[in-house]
Amino acid sequence: MRARWIECAAAAGLLALTTSPGGAQTAAEMTFFVTSAGSGKGADLGGLQGADAICQRLAQAVGAGGKTWRAYLSTQATGGAAAVNARDRIGAGPWRNAKGAVIASSVADLHGAAASLTKQTALNEKGEPVNGAGDTPNQHDMLTGSQADGTAFGPGEDRTCGNYTKSGAEGAVMLGHHDRRGLDDSPPAKSWNMPHLSRGGCSQEALKGTGGAGLFYCFAAN
Repeated sequence: MRARWIECAAAAGLLALTTSPGGAQTAAEMTFFVTSAGSGKGADLGGLQGADAICQRLAQAVGAGGKTWRAYLSTQATGGAAAVNARDRIGAGPWRNAKGAVIASSVADLHGAAASLTKQTALNEKGEPVNGAGDTPNQHDMLTGSQADGTAFGPGEDRTCGNYTKSGAEGAVMLGHHDRRGLDDSPPAKSWNMPHLSRGGCSQEALKGTGGAGLFYCFAAN
């Protein structure tokens, strides 16, 4: 009888470790998060490969490393290399945050009115809210390098900080507002992926100056 009680208690303990209150999903089931940290070098993430590695490392640290994580970033065509669209590299969805809330059910929903990205749902990999407008410091600017539909900008004006390899005074990167708050109430100002470019370059200080910290979105592609 005692052995049976121990077996049941052990099973209950395991359940407590893998299931959050209210039946919410575990970290292993999370498929979307905002990075709790960037590279520390502004918009220089080491390119797409480096950005993906940051997503993977942060996910691994909370027990969600069993998936293929991709940064929501687009690149511009340069040097003979084709552009990459952020929307084409993040899988098909649905995507859920660390608390189980659905961010979007599909790529189309993510880039339309059905997207449920707000300060309350755009949590980091630890399930924590990320500072937004009105907080100190404001960190609501997310690196995206993308147009509103998740596609890349054309060649020419730098809108990706050299495809995420620059950290100096030159260049700019398109940013999004994870808290959906802007200077006015127009949809572009509140866009989660395209309200404005960084100002003053690609450095960590330049990103801080516009209300960011070099953070970005990560999605599980599988």
